[in-house]
Amino acid sequence: MESESESWWAAALQPSVVRRAACYAVVVGAVLITINHGDELIAGNVDGARIVRMALTAAVPYLVSTLSSVGAIRATNGREPIPPERTEL
Repeated sequence: MESESESWWAAALQPSVVRRAACYAVVVGAVLITINHGDELIAGNVDGARIVRMALTAAVPYLVSTLSSVGAIRATNGREPIPPERTEL
């Protein structure tokens, strides 16, 4: 029987999950990089530290998409209960 972490990684590394997350990372990451670093990119102020920050900026939508996809897969397969909907605000 596979452990919870093995099960999580198996879902996270499914080709469809990786492909979806990569697409979101490219599109949303490009928008966020433009918003957060566009002025410095236009000015030509790109050093190693900025490249690392831009890579981290693109990693955020990748991680969010992956976490969401794995959560949905696990909920559908009965590994995690789907929380009841809240009708209160």
